[in-house]
Amino acid sequence: MPLIRIDMLHGKPPEYRALLRDTIYETLRDVVGVPADDRHEVITEHEPANLNIAPNFFGVKRTSDAILVQITFNEGRTLDQKRALYTAIVQALQQRVGLRPEDVTVNLLEVKKENWSFGNGVAHYIDARP
Repeated sequence: MPLIRIDMLHGKPPEYRALLRDTIYETLRDVVGVPADDRHEVITEHEPANLNIAPNFFGVKRTSDAILVQITFNEGRTLDQKRALYTAIVQALQQRVGLRPEDVTVNLLEVKKENWSFGNGVAHYIDARP
């Protein structure tokens, strides 16, 4: 179950934001096998005074198009899977959205399955029946 959060500067059209969401979700499906229709995504647009993305960190030069992508999902991916995911996300966003790889920061948060409820106050992964 991924929860995808994207932070970016205000001003991009709805189609651009939808393409960001679709591209990241589809990449997660292709690379680490998240389930079909398991889409939980939030895009937050910020005024320039409320979003500070380091313009030059680790030698990576970013522009005002830079985005922060935070993905929360179940623990258990290998380091190789994470590396492949980082690479695939930036490549897909470059191809489909035209976003420079330098402008994509990705942060993964892994949680135990027991830390999710998808509604009705039910611990779905704990209480699921085979």
